[in-house]
Amino acid sequence: MSEAHPLDGTVALVTGAAQGIGRATALRLAADGATVAVNDRELSPELDEVAKACGGLAAIADVSDPGAVEEMVTRIGNSMGPIGLLVANAANMYMGSFLEQDEADWWRQIDTNLSGTFYLVRSALPGMRQLAGGRIVIMSSEWGVIGWSNATAYSASKAGLIAFGKALGRELAPENIITNVIAPGVIDTPQLENDAQDAGVSAEEIRTRYAAETPLGCIGRPEDIAATVAFLAREGSAALVGQIVQPNGGATRGGAW
Repeated sequence: MSEAHPLDGTVALVTGAAQGIGRATALRLAADGATVAVNDRELSPELDEVAKACGGLAAIADVSDPGAVEEMVTRIGNSMGPIGLLVANAANMYMGSFLEQDEADWWRQIDTNLSGTFYLVRSALPGMRQLAGGRIVIMSSEWGVIGWSNATAYSASKAGLIAFGKALGRELAPENIITNVIAPGVIDTPQLENDAQDAGVSAEEIRTRYAAETPLGCIGRPEDIAATVAFLAREGSAALVGQIVQPNGGATRGGAW
């Protein structure tokens, strides 16, 4: 391990890696020396491009399916070795009035965002115990901290991830398996199309609105969150256990406006 490549020898799995935060994170971890498996629900040109850019493996599975997750982690272990760094980033999001949302939409978001992270951690833990240590980074959201209108299921699932990460931090730290949660603010990803559609404005207008509400005066980039993941993955970050890291340009501070 060198200063330039602090993650040499680490096998990482990044879920939801075909675009946005997941893509940027996979590329950053690979640049830091990790061997990276990139996950999405299906093989696409975008995921294939990320896998090739990382020099890693495309790992296909719907994280809401526990059997598919278990099979994926087994394949990664057989091909690359035990997962030492799990970045649980895959997410599903629908926006709309609470009473108008279909019940199936609620469960798709809970099953992917919250239960999917549970399945991932459960499947990756035996390998981390084999390694006598590991890092788990769970991707929540600012909306899991403060809630958001027309995003009740998404906010609830992301709030659940915060509690899940805090509990795992306490339980697993004695085994040198360090868990932390990232709750990003508004990030410039394709997900903003959902926000724009819900607000009835263009994607450019929603970016302008969100930037105006942020003390820093701009919305975040996927690379900003990737840098946060990379820090939490390093040995020098071990004092942070069960923490909620909030890179959001100052929009929330300690969970309040």
